[in-house]
Amino acid sequence: MESYALLIGATLSAGTVLAIAALGLLINEKAGIVNLGAEGMMLCAAIAGFATVVHTGNSWLGFAAGMAAGALLAAIFGVLVIWLNTNQYATGLALSLFGVGFSAFLGISYVQAKLPEMPKYAIPGLSEVPLLGPALFQQHPVVYLTMVLVAALIWFLYRSRAGLVLRSVGESPESAHALGYPVRRIRLAAVVAGGALCGLSGAYISTVYTPLWVEGMVAGRGWIALALTTFATWRPARVLLGAYLFGGVTMLQFHLQATGVQVASQLLSMLPYVATIVVLALISRNPAWIRINMPASLGKPFYPGS
Repeated sequence: MESYALLIGATLSAGTVLAIAALGLLINEKAGIVNLGAEGMMLCAAIAGFATVVHTGNSWLGFAAGMAAGALLAAIFGVLVIWLNTNQYATGLALSLFGVGFSAFLGISYVQAKLPEMPKYAIPGLSEVPLLGPALFQQHPVVYLTMVLVAALIWFLYRSRAGLVLRSVGESPESAHALGYPVRRIRLAAVVAGGALCGLSGAYISTVYTPLWVEGMVAGRGWIALALTTFATWRPARVLLGAYLFGGVTMLQFHLQATGVQVASQLLSMLPYVATIVVLALISRNPAWIRINMPASLGKPFYPGS
């Protein structure tokens, strides 16, 4: 019984990493921008957050530093693809490669560093409930914040005027421009906001999820988060459910090993990535479904006055 509680709790924590980053990328894509640099942004944010907590002992300052690092890199990406009209896919890949190398360089002196002991979080009363208490009510506040973020993003995108404008910029930037909306500035704001969320995810990895610094520790989660936006057909609630699904697959490998299941560890390590490929292959069988839900101008440059 206790092992199942640990599995559920670990699934929520692992899914939070993916959900935060995927929500940031979803905001980008709702505005018509594809950012393939999530992996690099998350790595740079991870070392920024880790270093900040090492020197200050405050995990919330670490989250702020990670968000700032992600937002800064996203802003550079945004200027390149929105104002200079560089290719979004090539620029995103370049950002990802840069983040991998730059984070490794910055993190050399932090490989052996240790974080100060962090407080344990629990919701009084509810955390003592058998099974559900350890699984659901002893999580880090960021786990619950992610759920609130999903609800807030649903309201913003589908119930607010600003969300309608953001979606119109992603669907038809020419029409939004003709109505007087500053398409480029709106897209840049969306890209920076998405980068900040990717940064929060990266900082969460290095300060809470696995509280240490190791080169390349994001380990492909940025790419899985990118795939999640398509898996969820650009819907925030589905992003959260998909994140927990992939988080559960990730944690299942450790659960199986702990219970003595005789399966090669290399095969278990492949599970999250195999699941990503299988899900994308299944979704791609119905291209019409993708086209209906995908922002019409996704990945396309915008030329004012054209």
